[in-house]
Amino acid sequence: MVNVTLSYGPMLIGTFANMILYGILIVQTYFYFITYKTDTPWIRYLVLYLFIVETVNTGCDIAMMYQPLIMEYGLPDATKYFPIMFAAEPVAIVAVSTPIQLFFAWRIWLLTKSFWIPVIITLFAVVSFAGGLWTTILIALLRLFARKPELHWPALLWFLASCISDILITGVLVISLSKRKTGFVATDDAISKIIRMTVQTGLLTAFFAVGDVVFFMTLPRTGLNFLWDLALSKLYANCLLSTLNARASLVQYTSGYSHNRHAVSSAMPRIQHPDYAMEDGIDPVRSSMFELNSRKPLSSTSSYGQREFGYGITVTKVVERTEDPVIEPTETQ
Repeated sequence: MVNVTLSYGPMLIGTFANMILYGILIVQTYFYFITYKTDTPWIRYLVLYLFIVETVNTGCDIAMMYQPLIMEYGLPDATKYFPIMFAAEPVAIVAVSTPIQLFFAWRIWLLTKSFWIPVIITLFAVVSFAGGLWTTILIALLRLFARKPELHWPALLWFLASCISDILITGVLVISLSKRKTGFVATDDAISKIIRMTVQTGLLTAFFAVGDVVFFMTLPRTGLNFLWDLALSKLYANCLLSTLNARASLVQYTSGYSHNRHAVSSAMPRIQHPDYAMEDGIDPVRSSMFELNSRKPLSSTSSYGQREFGYGITVTKVVERTEDPVIEPTETQ
């Protein structure tokens, strides 16, 4: 027999967490659309799609808790049947997580030029989507709280596949970015910041997915897994938006470093490498970093630069040579 008390309590807490994360998502979405107006249209459409799905998901979560705690309070059906909107939860989560995992698989493909790793990530993302859809169908068919343990296999397929995909994305991005370090302080510091952000956001979603799996497996007759489950979709969306929005602070960081570098070295004459070209007074070290505009030509790279438009960072190696000023000998009287 399922303990309903240990189901509605975690569901209510998870719903409150969901609403808080939705507020954060509103701010992040607004910041993205006013800041990155030149991003590729399909990426902007992806952000808009995620915001719409999360808005619908938030409404469904509120309705899910309103039915048993307000409309059916004290009635036997409140503790006997799943809330009607509960069936929408699994499909809403995978409708958010799967496109985000596919997006990161695409970026990994552009970053690594490897075919197999993105294919494996895509495979697990699709399996996760199938597991979430299967879980939704079973919830609608079973309806009874007492039959919750029968959701074991579809939910396990959904959670495990999603967790493996998140861990693969985090690990591959960290390894690939570590190999992109050039030895230049500004570029390497920026890459280190991206690595830390990737670990923090990727492991956060993976941690919640693992917590969902562990609680679901070890406590099948309670709803304690909802503490992790109901906030999962908002975590995915916020992690993607935080990754996209972080480009502004990274550009400001590298711009400030480059300005200080030029201020220190401006008094020294230098001979520039031919590939190091100043365009309209803009330093190529900082002007082309962290872009996600695939409409720009990739042919503009030289042997000294490598554009990573897919991941949102351009690593540009600059070769500079400096010479001491020549002091003309004075004539002796």
